[in-house]
Amino acid sequence: MAQVKLFSGSSSRYLAEKIAQAFGNPLGNSILQRFSDGEMAPYYEESVRGCDVFIIQSTFPPADNFLELLLMVDAAKRASAKSVTLVVPYFGYARQDRKDKPRVAIGAKLLANMVDASGASRLMTCDLHADQIQGFFDIPVDHLDGASIFVPYLRSLNLTNIIFASPDVGGMKRTRRYASFFAADMVVCDKRRERANEVAAMQLIGDVTGKDVILVDDLIDTGGTITKAAQLLMDEGAKSVRAVCTHPILSGKAYENIEKSVLDELVVTDTIPVKESAKIKVLSVANLFAKAIRKIHDHESISSLFIR
Repeated sequence: MAQVKLFSGSSSRYLAEKIAQAFGNPLGNSILQRFSDGEMAPYYEESVRGCDVFIIQSTFPPADNFLELLLMVDAAKRASAKSVTLVVPYFGYARQDRKDKPRVAIGAKLLANMVDASGASRLMTCDLHADQIQGFFDIPVDHLDGASIFVPYLRSLNLTNIIFASPDVGGMKRTRRYASFFAADMVVCDKRRERANEVAAMQLIGDVTGKDVILVDDLIDTGGTITKAAQLLMDEGAKSVRAVCTHPILSGKAYENIEKSVLDELVVTDTIPVKESAKIKVLSVANLFAKAIRKIHDHESISSLFIR
């Protein structure tokens, strides 16, 4: 069987080191050379000939993170790697998954085309913004589930009057899954936007009186939606409000919004680096990805990694 070699892009080394430690292999040696104008030229300092190469890099901004990943794939293929798997805990541009108005790009499809063209063998990611993005790729996609990290933590809280809430209509399917793990009910915060990253109005569908509410989302950008939803839930009689979110983009005034909010805590993963904050708890995806890498290398099903 081919040897496994793990490598990291420059922006996700903090996570790649934890994945490598959980997997039991050290990270391989690679260098990212930059020319004076910013142009990147990654190269491997060790042989990858005949190896199963796994390149770990989330594609949050800047766009250089995505381009670096593609260049690393090309370098590995040209160095005769047997296979190249992209380990992308957070796949950026996934919010651009459809043509919802005239004359817009479908960014997720464009990036999928670029991954296919790079020669990558497969992609591993977690909690895509929309499940159907898996179909944008012409290579196998292993789509891991953040619930396998969040659900055990939520169970450890021993909340007796729990109910789950979706911060918008689009997240109902995800929230319903979480509710099913606890045999709990769910409610929906129906929002209306006038422009991106700005919520104009929100109303609650359901009853949360006296309940410990868990808001469920796949990503938080400015924090506007999640904090407004939390305030609405408390105004409607909730006992407490927490939120779980896989990808903490947290741009703009997000940290300030969260600190000032009525949220008891925001639970996130480390797919994107997070600044220290009193209200934010970070759970690691390292063990989940390490197990998935092992199973893929051994040609085993990853279904056992999904929570039941």
